[in-house]
Amino acid sequence: MAFTYLTNVPLEQARKDYLRTLAEQGFAARTERIRVQDAYGRVTAKAVYAHINAPHYACSAMDGVALCARDSFGATDTTPVTLSDAQFTVVDTGDPIPEGCDAVIMVEELVKNDDGSVTIHTPAAPWQHIRQIGEDVCAGEMILPSFMEVTPAAIGAMIAGGVLELEVLAKPVVGIIPTGDEIVPPCTDPKPGDIMEFNSSIFSAMLASWGAEAKTYPIVPDKYEQIRDMLEKAAAECDLVILNAGSSAGRDDYSVSAVREVGEVLYHGVAIKPGKPAILGYRGAVPILGVPGYPVSGIIVIDELLRPLIDRWYGREPDGGTRTRAKLTRPVVSGLKYQEYVRVRMGYVGNTLMASPLPRGSGVVSSFMKADGMLEVPQGTEGYTAGEEVRVRLLRDKQRLKNTLVVIGSHDPLLDELADLIHREDRRLFLSSAHVGSMGGIMAVRRGEAHAAGTHLLDTATGEYNRAYIRKYFPHGGVYLIRCVGRQQGLMLQKGNPLGITSFADIARDGVRYVNRQKGSGTRVLMDYLCDKYNVDRDKIYGYEREELTHNSVAVQIAGDSADAGMGIYSTAKLYELDFLPICVEEYDLLIPEKVWNSGMVRQLVRTLKSEEFKRRIEAMGGYTLDNPGEIIDVF
Repeated sequence: MAFTYLTNVPLEQARKDYLRTLAEQGFAARTERIRVQDAYGRVTAKAVYAHINAPHYACSAMDGVALCARDSFGATDTTPVTLSDAQFTVVDTGDPIPEGCDAVIMVEELVKNDDGSVTIHTPAAPWQHIRQIGEDVCAGEMILPSFMEVTPAAIGAMIAGGVLELEVLAKPVVGIIPTGDEIVPPCTDPKPGDIMEFNSSIFSAMLASWGAEAKTYPIVPDKYEQIRDMLEKAAAECDLVILNAGSSAGRDDYSVSAVREVGEVLYHGVAIKPGKPAILGYRGAVPILGVPGYPVSGIIVIDELLRPLIDRWYGREPDGGTRTRAKLTRPVVSGLKYQEYVRVRMGYVGNTLMASPLPRGSGVVSSFMKADGMLEVPQGTEGYTAGEEVRVRLLRDKQRLKNTLVVIGSHDPLLDELADLIHREDRRLFLSSAHVGSMGGIMAVRRGEAHAAGTHLLDTATGEYNRAYIRKYFPHGGVYLIRCVGRQQGLMLQKGNPLGITSFADIARDGVRYVNRQKGSGTRVLMDYLCDKYNVDRDKIYGYEREELTHNSVAVQIAGDSADAGMGIYSTAKLYELDFLPICVEEYDLLIPEKVWNSGMVRQLVRTLKSEEFKRRIEAMGGYTLDNPGEIIDVF
């Protein structure tokens, strides 16, 4: 574009054209590796995965005694059970669970006897009051996706997960060049005619608040060659440059000529007041912004024209905070004694803001890191029911929540990969997933609480997946069933299969510790179907009532030797180097309401499913088959 002296371009057009021109020149963020301890406020350059489990050992969640749950069975108020001191070990919160123990009884529930024994009136359930291996973070789990700001909670989650370094977007270095014969460094006794140079201090503080690093150069007098030479130096050393003063048309205003000699000028003059003489220049991919000398003018120009460049560098939208109303997707039960703070994941479905409660364990730092909002349950309130409207304090900007794809249903690690890929493709978009099982996902779609639900429900009568359930719960239709993946389901076993498990029925053998999935999950439905098929007595399965919410958490218990077997998918068994006994290949599909089918977020989801990068990542995980993912299987 030909240079025009003192143009009067509308602000929106100037900003848009400047961003477009710089993008064409290659303006983009650099990356660097740093210690996790130094990562607060930084932005991830790529997805961060946990190296180890957190906690990495099974530990007591209470002060009390550790024991084998079987020894407590039958205890009631009328038939108490007395345990000898050889049957339990005294533990404090955080202590490792001794070998042979699988439950903890709180000290408040014990009656201590003079001979060292204890008496109990309530039996212990297997694994009660025990923090399981990987309760907070599972090894191999994605802790942070790409282009996300690192919070204090995320630092804790990464360190807990064994991540000590990560790759982040480097802070953009912004060179500030103050110019003017009358400009002097800050002092307490300026002479008449001296103007103290404080604009660079203002700009530096603004830049720091946006995540940029300011580099202020010495004051340059109104000498054309010196301004040009300093501009050359700053453009070579910095990612962006602010040339302060000399942008107007006065006698000694050399800035526009210097910028033009060093690089290019897109516009000289923007239709804002104050701030009209702004210079929008660049040298290759380095923006050079000429800023008027008056402080208010400079502040306006920096805020309106440089801040968008910093935002583009980080790929972010401005954040804000407020309180608003949201609809709960699941009930929240709370005690009456305390005001409770419940972290929630959030997103708009239609015009309704949905809030899905996150795990509330005091040691689950990852839930704080993932939270989009905070639900405060007042003292004296027992909680809220599913579908109830509640008041939530936002931890994310509302616009981000409007750009969040809400997926509720069956867990699969591929949802994390989808979230990362969608956000990499369009940094305005996010995917929030809540793992409530296939049936929970179907019901969430039915209630209008989700954009999509992962489901793999087997119709035991026909061997067909998902369709029978959709026909039952959507008799009037209004949903699409989208092909996602086929995945290998089977028994995840300890490495080397030390117990010699060779069939599904072996999980009911004496000495085999099983870990189950939650009721309503597709894996639980499949497990119960197999019990019926192979005449396996559920009452003989030790751990049948022990439930975990994800494939990863099941695998962690097996890898950590608190269980011997559990149903799960091959990709998770591979991740944790477990043995795997294949049973079937199942359909894992996505259910999408017709009313959101043509929304931009859902269309991006479908495009991502069909992408080569998704195929590459899924194939690398193992245990999946891909047969035209993203295609419509059926319309109901």
